[in-house]
Amino acid sequence: MDTRSPLYHHCRDRLIQSPLFAGLSPPLLERMLADFQLENSQKGSRMAARGTRERFYVILDGRLEVLRGHPDSGREIVLFLLGPGDGFDIITLLDGQPHDTETLALDNIQLLSAPLPRVREWLADEPEFNRRFLPYLGERFRGLESLASDLALHDTSTRLARLILRHTDPSRRDDNHHPVRLITDLNHETLAKMVGSVRQVVNRHLQGFRQQGIVHGEKGHWVIRDLEALHAQAGAVLQRIEHQHRSHQV
Repeated sequence: MDTRSPLYHHCRDRLIQSPLFAGLSPPLLERMLADFQLENSQKGSRMAARGTRERFYVILDGRLEVLRGHPDSGREIVLFLLGPGDGFDIITLLDGQPHDTETLALDNIQLLSAPLPRVREWLADEPEFNRRFLPYLGERFRGLESLASDLALHDTSTRLARLILRHTDPSRRDDNHHPVRLITDLNHETLAKMVGSVRQVVNRHLQGFRQQGIVHGEKGHWVIRDLEALHAQAGAVLQRIEHQHRSHQV
């Protein structure tokens, strides 16, 4: 990216806030920025897997989903919901193999992209970047682990509660309510793809959460009124499984 670009400082400031680049020395960050180019994608646009076989992307603004779909049924599941500061596709970056996913822009998004071979050189030659990358990689793997265990162990109501809980900051309060981030304005069809269900089922469970006083608000502005009840809902099935397991051991 040309340092004379009017957006250069904007991009640098955004990268500084990314978990992948925060804390890097200014000289290293400037060298990396020289290999990036700025791109934009419109809301609703999709990028097939081939788009990430040659370049690595970092989101500056907006959100996107990383999806895996079934070619016959058309059903899809969201593997990751990514926002500002997140990078993709990490799996192709690491193993160099095609990754059978695609991305869907949930907003108008602004991206930086760099050639995959260059990013691999950063990982090999820049310990500063490697120290930022490894914890981020661990976080992504934990996300996949949570998704797999949710689908295998929990019913839809619990999976939905766990999804909401993952996007609720317990340290933030607004009039004694906890705001929900990233997913608060998503439609029920999108939420269903995030928990491996269908729109009608997710709608029914959200209505139940509202009736129980756990969630308050409508599309675009959710808050959690009862964080303790949400925690209980998120762990209810797991607690039953553990209880059944202990009963079988007695």
